[in-house]
Amino acid sequence: MVDMLNDISLTKRLLEQFLVVADEKHFGRAAERLGMSQPPLSQSIQRLERGLDVRLFERGPGGVRLTPAGAAFVVDARRLLDAQEAAIERVRRVAGGLEGDIRVGYVTIVSHLYVPRLLRAVAEELPGLRVHLHQDSSAAIAEKVRSGTLDLGYLRDTSVLSSDLASEVFAVERLTAALPQDHPLAEADAIGLEALRDQDFVLPSVTVLPALAEQVQLACRQAGFTPRRRAVADDLSGLLSYVASGLCVSLLSEGLRDFGVPGIAFVPVQGSSPYLETTVFAVYRPDADATVLRLLEAIARAQRHDPLRP
Repeated sequence: MVDMLNDISLTKRLLEQFLVVADEKHFGRAAERLGMSQPPLSQSIQRLERGLDVRLFERGPGGVRLTPAGAAFVVDARRLLDAQEAAIERVRRVAGGLEGDIRVGYVTIVSHLYVPRLLRAVAEELPGLRVHLHQDSSAAIAEKVRSGTLDLGYLRDTSVLSSDLASEVFAVERLTAALPQDHPLAEADAIGLEALRDQDFVLPSVTVLPALAEQVQLACRQAGFTPRRRAVADDLSGLLSYVASGLCVSLLSEGLRDFGVPGIAFVPVQGSSPYLETTVFAVYRPDADATVLRLLEAIARAQRHDPLRP
């Protein structure tokens, strides 16, 4: 059977011609429907029968009828056409960034608020895209994007970016005071940062979260004090845990208020200091493929309808 199939090319056009003849049961009508003359159509079907080494049609003066083998081949021909069309559509979707796999890295501090929104944007606009998530430090994410291990990264610290990477603003957020729920200021509508002058802080790790760590220091110094360190944490869970324990306070993204973290009250911080605002950047290679560009476009559209700024 393999040798016989090697003698014939089951092209899309040939399969379509066979199915139209099978449907019309008449070469003349089939040729008219296909926009061709009858002799070439008859020759194509004859070549198909020779290649398969079976008779697909019984010819008669009033037209043709399928043989049992021909009727069976109708089913398989339709399956072959469907498979061809699906393969063509899939490769076009992958090439166009509508389907496939994408590897996204992010720093821990953006995971709770922005990663779920990113996944929602993919599900709504690019359902054929499979997202693989990876959490790491800003420096590690930047290097993995540069080397191609990751396709896209989200981080705050742009000082780790090399000149061969592209970046764009993904979101801007304001810092808020994270206080233990029984803290005297927990019920305040808003506070000045100087109100935390005498408080113990859990601070972001300078190694793992350098951008946020520097920002907290600068914001507090502009308010006239250096934050008194009680503890250091290298991820969001650690920062939240220390605050929830009642041992200290911190400065975190105001978007975390939406999560209702047990044991923590988020109180807005007044003031126009630029250090009270922090920016999240999307980082990718300038030669990023269509998948990355499609994802960035989808997120931008989602942001217009549901702004990523809390």
